[in-house]
Amino acid sequence: MEKIMDFIARETKGQSFKTFKYSLDATDKPSILYEYDDEKREIKWNELAETDSAVAEVDLRKLSNSITDNTIFTYFLDGSRRTFKVDDVGYEKKKGGRMLVLPVIAGQIGVGCLKRENKIVKSEKFIGQNVISLPNEANPNPAIKNGFYEAKLSTLNRMDLLSKIGIQFDVVLEYKTSTPATGKEVSYEDRAVAKIQEAMIIAEQNMVAELVKANRLGQDNYLLKDGSLEYRTVDKFKRNSNEEKTFLNRYNYVVGASKKFNPESCHDKNNKPNPGYIANLKLYHRTPVARFKNESINNIQFAVWFVRIRDRRYSSSPFDGVLKLEKMLTTEQEIANGIDSELVNYITACVINERNPVCYGKDTRWANHLYPIHLTEQYVKSKYMSKEMFLNLF
Repeated sequence: MEKIMDFIARETKGQSFKTFKYSLDATDKPSILYEYDDEKREIKWNELAETDSAVAEVDLRKLSNSITDNTIFTYFLDGSRRTFKVDDVGYEKKKGGRMLVLPVIAGQIGVGCLKRENKIVKSEKFIGQNVISLPNEANPNPAIKNGFYEAKLSTLNRMDLLSKIGIQFDVVLEYKTSTPATGKEVSYEDRAVAKIQEAMIIAEQNMVAELVKANRLGQDNYLLKDGSLEYRTVDKFKRNSNEEKTFLNRYNYVVGASKKFNPESCHDKNNKPNPGYIANLKLYHRTPVARFKNESINNIQFAVWFVRIRDRRYSSSPFDGVLKLEKMLTTEQEIANGIDSELVNYITACVINERNPVCYGKDTRWANHLYPIHLTEQYVKSKYMSKEMFLNLF
């Protein structure tokens, strides 16, 4: 029975090399995925984004103990991807006649949302996609940019192999093989994985949009998202400011919680890196809220702060047990004056209360886990088909 790589090689006029298939998820993060990540960020504590400009570290133990049954978090979201190198394909260059050998990357995307109601957590929604990332050379007629991959995808999904087991692929993505505008060398594998990552981010955004459209989110029903809210550039914002306003309004009641961050990105009032400030943060204390403006995402402004949810004595790193929290500044009042400090305290206290129970011994990130987020991660992973079954399709 014909496999997917046989189909791809034939339909794109390439040569399949039947390369060894393996997972890419244990490798280093793709460099072009994280142009907006902590490596390029400077969080300055003299640019505050909360109403109390005199705030220092805030002890939230008492507040968190007093609101154990009054959390504002109802929904929990996590996006995940699994990527695999499934082959190398050769394409003859029209000029010069030499062959380019380029990787084909395939993967699974999962975005899950859980809802907590009456202290019971249950599934709210799941978006799953099977994807393939091909080099732009796979299109034998670059002049036809629209419709080529869509047509091939439709034919692909009618293959006997896929029809027999009831599996469909949702999208074929195209990565560029030309040198990036930055001039920075980026491996083809990383470029292919970056396209899958971007598709996952779009799925996350669509999930939030659907929750807002259904009136699920509000001041008593916040969404806690695993990871940063600093999405990549949304080009349509540059063409239509109303799109940006709509996007921001969707994130009125969304908080991002990151387990990992670059402590060197934290700068003191003298604009010097000060990772010790985060390392020495006391248990159940939060930092002041810093204002961060990322020009690469159309000048959207963020409120960023840190909270320690685990005692440093029981962790292997001084940064274990510290979470980076983010909220977009979505209204004119927030942009001008910052988030109300009492709201920041309440949000942070609710986050502290999500810390237990934890997955001791099950995950090296246990000290930074929030239990509902951990459940959401497990829910998403449970939706994936097995690695062996997925790779056998190719």
